[in-house]
Amino acid sequence: MNRWLTYFLVFFVMVLWGLNVVMLKLLVTSFPPVTMTALRIFVAGFVVLLVLLLLKTFRQLTATEWKYVILAAIFGVLGHHFFLSIGLTMTSASNAVLILALLPLTTSLLAILLLGDMLTRWRGFGIFLGLIGVCTIVLFGEGGLAGIRTGDGVIFLAMMIQALSFVYIKKATDTLDAKQVTGMMLLIGSLLLFVTSFIIEPNGLASMGDKALWIWWVFVISAVFATGLGHIIYNQAIHQLGTGETAIFNNLVPFFGLLFSALFLGEAIALAQIAGLLFIVAGVILGTGHVDAWMQKRKRRFDQVG
Repeated sequence: MNRWLTYFLVFFVMVLWGLNVVMLKLLVTSFPPVTMTALRIFVAGFVVLLVLLLLKTFRQLTATEWKYVILAAIFGVLGHHFFLSIGLTMTSASNAVLILALLPLTTSLLAILLLGDMLTRWRGFGIFLGLIGVCTIVLFGEGGLAGIRTGDGVIFLAMMIQALSFVYIKKATDTLDAKQVTGMMLLIGSLLLFVTSFIIEPNGLASMGDKALWIWWVFVISAVFATGLGHIIYNQAIHQLGTGETAIFNNLVPFFGLLFSALFLGEAIALAQIAGLLFIVAGVILGTGHVDAWMQKRKRRFDQVG
C-alpha cells in the first residue's frame, strides 16, 4: 500500500473514532446500553474475522495464546465496553473523549510498572503533563470539583481497564497476528457481554426492534466501519509505518471527538477542556516515548555521520 494512502486511511480512521464517541452517546441513549454494546462488538468481531478468513491468515491458537486472548477479551471488551456504555449514559461525550485521550499515557505507565519499560526523564515529564491536563479539566471545568459527574469516574475506570488489557494484548501479539487477536477478543468479549446483558437487561434484545431506521445506520457505521474495519486499517498501518508513527495519529481522536460533540450533540466546549486537551496531547507525545525514540534516532544518525 502507498505510504501516503496509508496516512490518509489512518487519518480517516481517527476521524471515525472521534465521531464514534458521539455515535456511542446516541446509541446508549436509544438502546439498552449493555445489550446494544454486545451486539455492536459482535458485529465488529464478525467483520474482522471475515476479513481474516478471506485473506486466509487465520490459524489455530496454542493454549498460551488462548489464555492471553481470553484475558484480553475480559478486560479489553467485557470490562472496558461495559463501563464505557454505562458511563456514557451519565456524562457528556466531550468529557468522555477527553478522559479516553489518557489511554496512551496510562498504557505507557502500566508498561513501566508491569512490563519493565524504562521510565526516562521525558516520559516522566509527559506523565506529569497528562496529570496537569486532567486537573485542569476537573478543577476549572464546568462547576469545578462539584461539577464532576459519576459518569466521568466510570469512563475513567473503562479507560484504565482497557489500558490493562493492552498488557495481555501485547503478550498475545508476540506470537499471533494482531488482526486475529482483535477479531477473536471482540467475538469472545461480545459473548461475555451478552451473558451480562441477559442478567441486567433481560428484555434488552426484545426492546431494540422498535427504533427508527437512522439510529440503526448509526449502529452499522459504529460497528462495521469505526470498530471493525477501523481496527484492521490501524493494525495494517502499524505493520507498514511502525507503532510509534501510527500512535501519533491517536492524538487527533480527542480533537475530532470534541468537534463532533459540539456539532452533533450541541455540547458546549469549555476553555478548560481545550487547555486540558493540549496538556494531555503534549503528555501523550512525551510520555509514550516518542521524543525518546526521536532523540535516539537522531543520535544514531549523528554517530554515523561522525
